[in-house]
Amino acid sequence: MTDVVQITVRSDADIILVRQQARMLAKELGFSSSDLTLIATALSELARNIVEYARQGEIVLSQIRQGSRRGITIIARDRGPGIADIERAMLDGYSTGKGLGLGLPGAKRLMDEFEITSSLGQGTTVKATKWAR
Repeated sequence: MTDVVQITVRSDADIILVRQQARMLAKELGFSSSDLTLIATALSELARNIVEYARQGEIVLSQIRQGSRRGITIIARDRGPGIADIERAMLDGYSTGKGLGLGLPGAKRLMDEFEITSSLGQGTTVKATKWAR
């Protein structure tokens, strides 16, 4: 397995593929089965947002190492409509779609590091990292 995997996301089938790839990368790094589930869940939320709001984007999965620490970084990027108010979008219960508004804040809670940038009409990028324990 390579240290970096890039996958175009356009459909639910791509979301499944991204989850499988992330599990393989994280398993190689020694993540526990419960952490594998957390990573897959956060990734599903990010990939689903790409499909629902931007229709197409990409997920880049990277194994990272800092000294003895091992982790996985997810970059979810699209060129969709962007998020008008990131602060509001990060509140539980806020949704511009049909969902419960738990996607982005939920993904943030599941990961150790989380940052989001977005520009209207330009798209959104989320970078999230989980460290193995």
